[in-house]
Amino acid sequence: MKEREALIDSYIEGYNHFDVDKMVSNFDENIVFKNVSNGETNMSLKGLKAFIEQAEQAKNYFSERTQTVRSFVHKNDETEIEIDYVAILAIDFPNGLKKGDELKLNGKSKFQFLEDKIIRLTDIS
Repeated sequence: MKEREALIDSYIEGYNHFDVDKMVSNFDENIVFKNVSNGETNMSLKGLKAFIEQAEQAKNYFSERTQTVRSFVHKNDETEIEIDYVAILAIDFPNGLKKGDELKLNGKSKFQFLEDKIIRLTDIS
C-alpha cells in the first residue's frame, strides 16, 4: 500500500506545483478521469492525451492551488483519499467567483490501479 501512496503523493505534488508531467508520470495510457460535483459527473475523459490537454488548460484557472491529503483508505485495486483543497482564482468564473477569490473545498479522490499504474481517477466534491 505504501507504493500506491507514493504514486498518489507524486500526483498531488505535481498538481500542487502545476507540473503536468509529474502529475501523469504514473498514469496508464488509457487513464479514465471523472469529476463529480454535487452527485453529477461534470467531466469525463479517456486517455492520457485528453487528460494532459485538460490539465494544461486548468493551470490557467488558478494562481495557487493546494491539495492536502487527510487520509488514505485502501480496498482491493483502489485507494480513496480525503483531501482539503485551497486555491486562488486566476480568472473570473461563470458562477460569480472572481479573480483573486479563495476557493476552499473538501473532497475525495478515488484512484484505481493496475500493477504500478493509475488507470482511473475520480475526483468527488
